[in-house]
Amino acid sequence: MDDFPNVLCEWSWEENKSFELALAVVDERDPDRWKVVAAMVGGKSAEEVEKHYVILLQDLQFIESGEMDHKLGEAQPCVQLECWTDQDHKEKRNITFPPLN
Repeated sequence: MDDFPNVLCEWSWEENKSFELALAVVDERDPDRWKVVAAMVGGKSAEEVEKHYVILLQDLQFIESGEMDHKLGEAQPCVQLECWTDQDHKEKRNITFPPLN
């Protein structure tokens, strides 16, 4: 779990969504699985997507173990702040949400 904050910052939301979609459609028995997934994600090597998958599995095991609770916030305070840039702030500052009915 030591890589958790770095993984969040190295992969964009779009890359993570492409990664999830690729995992859903590429057969895990395909000998070229990681090459195909990397091609679908774009900008990542087969080694990078395989490592991302291993970290995802570790994350899921950690969550399912029941150890996550509030300890993640204590162990990794303000993970979002590490990834938030001035550009993100400028882009997100003027977001408006529709009123709740």
